[in-house]
Amino acid sequence: MAGTKIPAPSSISGPTYATSQLLVQQTAYKLSDKIFSFSPETFNLDAAVKEWSQADEKNMYGETTTVVPLQTRTGAGAFALGYIFSKDFDLSKRHVPQSLLAPSLSLRHLRSALDQLSLLYGVASPFVAHIAAVDYSANDGLVADYESALQTAEDLGLGLVASGSAYEAQHMSLLATLLASLLPTLHVYDGLRTARETLRVVDALSEASIAEIYNKVSKAAGALNKRLDTAGKVVELLREFNDELGTSYAPFEYHGHEEADAVLVVFGSAEAQLAKQVVDALASEGLKVGTVIVRIYRPFIEEAFLAVLPDSVKQVAVLGQVRDAVSVEDASVQSALYSDVLTTVSFADKWSSEPAVVDVKYAASTVHTPSSIASVLLSLSAKEARTDTSFTLGSLDEVKQYTFWDVDNSTAVDAASMLGQFLASESSDNVYVHDVHDNLVHGGVVRTDIRSSKKSIKVPFAVEEADIVYVGEEKLLNVIAIVKGVKSGGKLIIRLPNYKAEDVEKRIPAAARKDIQEKGLKLIIVDTSSSPALEKESQLLVEFAFLTIARPGLTLEQLTKFTVLSQDQVTLTECANALGQSVIQFEVPATWAESTEGATPTLVQSIKPNSFVPFQKEEPEQELELNDWQSAAKALAFKEAYSIQNDLRPDLTVKTHTVHVKENRRLTPGSYERNIFHIEFDLGTSGLTYNIGEALGIHADNDPAQVLEFIHFYGLNADDLVQVPSRQDPTIVWETRTVYQSLVQNLDILGKPPKRFFESLAEFATDESEKKKLEFLGGKEGADEFKRLSEVETVTYVDILERFPSARPSFHDLARIVSPLKRREYSIASAQAVTPTSVALMIVVVDWVDTKGRTRYGQATRYLSGLLPGTAVTVSVKPSVMKLPLKDTAPLIMAGLGTGLAPFRAFVQYRAMQKAAGKEIGAILLYLGSRHQREEYLYGEEWEAYVDAGVITLLGAAFSRDQPQKIYIQDRMRETIVEIVKAYVRDEGSFYLCGPTWPVPDVTEVLQEAIVKAAEGATKKVDPRKEIERLKEDGRYVLEVY
Repeated sequence: MAGTKIPAPSSISGPTYATSQLLVQQTAYKLSDKIFSFSPETFNLDAAVKEWSQADEKNMYGETTTVVPLQTRTGAGAFALGYIFSKDFDLSKRHVPQSLLAPSLSLRHLRSALDQLSLLYGVASPFVAHIAAVDYSANDGLVADYESALQTAEDLGLGLVASGSAYEAQHMSLLATLLASLLPTLHVYDGLRTARETLRVVDALSEASIAEIYNKVSKAAGALNKRLDTAGKVVELLREFNDELGTSYAPFEYHGHEEADAVLVVFGSAEAQLAKQVVDALASEGLKVGTVIVRIYRPFIEEAFLAVLPDSVKQVAVLGQVRDAVSVEDASVQSALYSDVLTTVSFADKWSSEPAVVDVKYAASTVHTPSSIASVLLSLSAKEARTDTSFTLGSLDEVKQYTFWDVDNSTAVDAASMLGQFLASESSDNVYVHDVHDNLVHGGVVRTDIRSSKKSIKVPFAVEEADIVYVGEEKLLNVIAIVKGVKSGGKLIIRLPNYKAEDVEKRIPAAARKDIQEKGLKLIIVDTSSSPALEKESQLLVEFAFLTIARPGLTLEQLTKFTVLSQDQVTLTECANALGQSVIQFEVPATWAESTEGATPTLVQSIKPNSFVPFQKEEPEQELELNDWQSAAKALAFKEAYSIQNDLRPDLTVKTHTVHVKENRRLTPGSYERNIFHIEFDLGTSGLTYNIGEALGIHADNDPAQVLEFIHFYGLNADDLVQVPSRQDPTIVWETRTVYQSLVQNLDILGKPPKRFFESLAEFATDESEKKKLEFLGGKEGADEFKRLSEVETVTYVDILERFPSARPSFHDLARIVSPLKRREYSIASAQAVTPTSVALMIVVVDWVDTKGRTRYGQATRYLSGLLPGTAVTVSVKPSVMKLPLKDTAPLIMAGLGTGLAPFRAFVQYRAMQKAAGKEIGAILLYLGSRHQREEYLYGEEWEAYVDAGVITLLGAAFSRDQPQKIYIQDRMRETIVEIVKAYVRDEGSFYLCGPTWPVPDVTEVLQEAIVKAAEGATKKVDPRKEIERLKEDGRYVLEVY
């Protein structure tokens, strides 16, 4: 399944989910001495064998198969040749096969080496090349290229065996390796679709079975009659192979009417699967057609080919691949397969009247479907070619088909893959999953097809009529004809964050709306933003939404047991409970059938695969360099030559200012466990300006003492100069600092490391056990252990470097894998109109005791709490959603918990200034919450003074722990709901909440109660939930929570 862990070769056996690409690698690894790989990085043709080799998995000879990754270039095969014919080659291994893994695009570069190997094969080891038929075309993207393999085998006299499907890939890999004892052999399989589709293989061979069959058939091959020619030996070896496996493979396999007039000869995985099924369907209707599937192309065994052709045949059509559309139109170009078939039929004496042989050419970029194959077959008995045939495989009648569309950077892009894994695990159904990436449409689009069937099916083509289609990005409907792919009466799921019923028509293009109505589709909206607390769980919401639609009988209790989707039971339950408000059945208006807004845009009917992975949108960062002071001196002396400029924190993209501490006083008693302090900065000549409600970004330093401890521990020179490439501003190339400065101001060395740090650090570990432990912590298997380290032990980068002493990256590597320090932002607690030369903050020091009994501190709050008056600090301003209403008379309803009161101090300061100037101001309802009044009545004297001055209309203070029964901010709001009704609903006030996220549902519930209470006696019913959404859009329901 896409995105799943590579299984150990020993676990591949019997019924198992795999790709043919994995099965090919399993066979190659088990039977080979060395594997030479020419896989482009994103093709992953060798991903499994490399992992197995690193894990020291053994082959059938009791040794670890060596995997040699090589680059595709001119003379690419010289390394493999050099090994095979080396004077130092271990002759005891001469009988052991050497294997190659490569895409067909590499064959042109391997041609010279393969030619030499063919000439010297009598003294060489058995050699088999497993070739994934895939190439890249500038116009068509990735294409299934068989033509290169056919031509190479023909020109160089190589053997060539083809896999007709993923189910056969393992068998044909084994057969090709056996044939390599007779001649160098290519095993070709579809590298574009069949190789990468995850499906259930019922009878996958185990490692032991592969070794046993190989040994038995090899022994039989050694006893073959020496007088037989190569073709005769191949036939005998294939017979032994079938006897051992209980199969009936043949060089050429016929399917169709016993007295066919027209026969289509095909080569290739998708071509073979489709031709067989289409022919069988047409023949059952009485049409005299058949097909010959070419399994062994070289040697081309003419007697075997003629034997399978019916005596009745009058026309033999060869479905032959050529390079491109130009070659299709060029009458002088023949397909390689056509030449062999024409020669064989022309010299045969089987018929009194020789059948006509025609070359039905197609370009490598052609995507075959049942309809396209049916068109070819029906055209054979017609006078003119047919292109309008519509043909559906009967095997799909009982198959559930789903298609998922999304952009590749979507937060829910992996939903389809996870659902595929779930569907495969929760029943005995056969599940098929296939991804297509088009990185040229809309910045990167992913299409995933999932099929679920009681029976095993062979359907190597995209879903054409899906039962359910999911669209994760609404804008894709503007460029791709997605709705065409939903079957009539099917279901269309569209993810529409911030859903409003009245906006749906605007957000879905006219052409899509018309198709939805005409096809009678059920339209379901998934609003992943309906629950603010679950915004980060959009993928899980999508997965649950799909399952409830695809499996309507599922209960919430059953949903929460789907641990394949998530290990977090709390999150599972929250998402399941959120479905009621997140999944909306939208009633499609009849007027959509008449949607004709301007000219209908030309939509892409389908996407072209041009990659196997999403587009890498981030540029690789430059490496930093360590230099001495002389280098810095030269740069400073010759600034223009070295493009040097002086700047305040040039590594930061925001505009920064230097301000100075004016006041730093603690608001809570010194004996109290929580240190909440007020810090005020003098703006001086900095030029800093800020608006009410904005936040001040503090560019805090790491603790110098801890940095010096680390420098000593790591053996660094604090004064060495380091050139650091800017991580945030691509217009700045270098920032020159000392090692000490970089650790104090640039690198978050005292912060929490993310999972990727463990994975990166593992590359530098020289101790094998430490390396494995780091890889474990950086992988999915170590998720629980990583969570414990991060959340319970609260380890830092320094802790991890101390814990794994063999992992010692150089300083420039350390700077690459340690995250940069981020500015910390705090709501401003002052209004510049009132205090024009200063800016104030209210901050709580973050501290805790770790599992080793050490007191730990938040980096920025510790830095700020210790600043003395006059200290210079680098700051920046960040805009905020917290803005005063445009009307001075609009009421303010504000709820602040702890330091969340900070922006409301600025609000009240400004309104007080307006009142003092004689302006009319609206009512102010201020609700504040903290633990104890005596210790945490933050700015309490100020609030009471504002109440006395008539600025604050109502002060609702909730001190949760000052009485036996806890009282929270929502309780104070509910007690004064009459005042809220007047200020918020009737006088059209604005509500603001600042602080932690936990009170959001409760506070929102009070507001909804106020809305309902205000509507009592009204003739029109009000939906409070929708009303809150409207208020949110109008800027009258504002949350700043963290």
